[in-house]
Amino acid sequence: MKFPFYFGDGTRERRDTAAPLPVSRRAEFMKPENYLADPGLRDACNVALLLAQPLLLTGEPGTGKTLFAYSLAWELGFDEPLKFETKSTSTARDLFYSYDTLRQFQDAQSGKVDRKPLDYLTYNALGTAILRTREPSKIKNFVPSGFVHPGKRRSIVLIDEVDKATRDFPNDILNELEHLYFRVPELGNVKIEANPKLQPIVIITSNSEKDLPDAFLRRCVYYNLPFPQEKRLADIVTNRLGLHSAGSSDFLQDALEIFFKLRKSGLRKKPGTAELLGWMMALREISGGADNPLVKSELALRTMSTLIKTADDLDKAKEIVRKWVDSRQK
Repeated sequence: MKFPFYFGDGTRERRDTAAPLPVSRRAEFMKPENYLADPGLRDACNVALLLAQPLLLTGEPGTGKTLFAYSLAWELGFDEPLKFETKSTSTARDLFYSYDTLRQFQDAQSGKVDRKPLDYLTYNALGTAILRTREPSKIKNFVPSGFVHPGKRRSIVLIDEVDKATRDFPNDILNELEHLYFRVPELGNVKIEANPKLQPIVIITSNSEKDLPDAFLRRCVYYNLPFPQEKRLADIVTNRLGLHSAGSSDFLQDALEIFFKLRKSGLRKKPGTAELLGWMMALREISGGADNPLVKSELALRTMSTLIKTADDLDKAKEIVRKWVDSRQK
C-alpha cells in the first residue's frame, strides 16, 4: 500500500471503489501487557492495594495514568476496568447510577402505568462494581431486567480526569468512596454496600487542572507520575513499538533527540509519550519500514502534525527541526 493516500492537488479522478487504507497500529502500543510502571508507581499501587484505598494519580497528559489501570487489571487477572469518564456536569450520583426522569415523565404522560422505577435506572462504573461484589440473588430487587451479573467478583474502577468536574463532585463522594456504598432514593433510599472481601479497586486520575479538596486527598493514596527521563522513555518506546533490531537504535536515538529538544524549547503544549509513539509509527510507515526513517530528514518536518498541537507552537517546532537537520548535514 503506497503512501501518500491523498494528494489533494485537483488533478486526480475519483476512485470507482473506496480506497483501501491501512489498519491502524495505534492499538498495539496501547496494549496493557506492554506497560512499564516506574518504581514509585509500583510502590504506591501496592500500598493502595494493601490499605484498600483509592489510588490517585496525577501528572501531565501522556504519562500513562489511564493506561496504568488497564495494566493493573491485566496483570492481576481482572476484567477490564469499569471506566467513569468525568465531565464538567458530572454529579456524585452519576458515578454510581443514572436515572432517566425525562423518559419516566414521558411514559407517565402517554399513559404507560406498568413501568417501575427500576425500568429507568442504569448502573454506572462504581455502582456496577459494588453490585458485582454481591450474590445475584441478594441484589435481584435492585437491578433492572437488562443488568448482566457475571458472578460475584472484584472489579477495578477507573475514575478518569476527576478534576474536570466541579469541586462539589469529590466532596460529595467522600463517605461513599471510603466505605464503598451508595443509596438509591428512587428505590426507597435503599443502601447498596460492597462485600468487604471483594471491595472494588479504585484508580483516580487527575491532570491537576484544579486543586482537589483536602478531605478527598486524605482518603487516597497519592502518586504523581513524573515525565520519563530519556533512558526510561527509550525503554518504554522499545517495549511498545518493538524496536529490537540493530538498526532501530539509531532511529530511537534521533527521534528522542528531536523530541526532547521540542519539550525543552518552551512550547505551549509539550508533546507527550503518546505523541512520540504516534510520530515514530508514522515515520516508520511513511518510509516503508526503513530502520531509521530520520535518515530522510525531511520526513521529520512532514510529520510534525503528530507532535505539535497548536498553531502558536508550529513555527517554533519547525525551526528547531530544521536546525537539527542542518546539524546532521554538516
